[in-house]
Amino acid sequence: MSGRGPAFLFDLDGTLIDSVYQHVLAWREALEAVGISLSVWRIHRRIGMSGGLLLRALLRETGREVTPEEVARIQQHHAEAFARMLPQVRPLPGARELLRTLTGAGLPWAIATSGRREVAQPILDLLALDPWVPVVTRDDVHYAKPDPDLFLTAAERLKIPIQECVVVGDSVWDLLAARRAGALGVGLLSGGYGREELERAGAYRVYEDPADLLQHLDEIGVR
Repeated sequence: MSGRGPAFLFDLDGTLIDSVYQHVLAWREALEAVGISLSVWRIHRRIGMSGGLLLRALLRETGREVTPEEVARIQQHHAEAFARMLPQVRPLPGARELLRTLTGAGLPWAIATSGRREVAQPILDLLALDPWVPVVTRDDVHYAKPDPDLFLTAAERLKIPIQECVVVGDSVWDLLAARRAGALGVGLLSGGYGREELERAGAYRVYEDPADLLQHLDEIGVR
């Protein structure tokens, strides 16, 4: 049975999973391993972009040039550091309940993350997803957020026009990508960005976390 309402495309880190700060610390450790020291707030501001874009943006701030080999080494170090922090990572309040509610209402949904599959898979496992749930990772697209490719690909896998989808994300990069894709954007505060920033980036509504969104699904046209 098909429900009444839009399809949902979810970001992962900071949107369904409470993992943003572990990612920040893992990036800091990876950068320090090659002699680059940055404050954690500077790293946090870039979380949500693809790893390659994040590194380019951060390295531009330091004036440091790095080779493609160094970038690959930093990304691998980040993956290893994040894997060590996995025991600290949890689903955000209401995440599993929200996804179950959408499924029970017959509404299609997918996950689209800038993370690579090797980093994203252990986090996805925390949600105990059914095998039919479409998951799009950085490995599946040419460009990651703030380009729209991740969300466009997720909509294609659901076989639903992007204009009938709601993108739910916690970063300005999610909402910029949603806007460029032509989808409605909904922001969550659970990744550490402020309400005003998310609204400026294109959020139609902003909620605290998945539990808060679950309580207000009617505001997004879910019946």
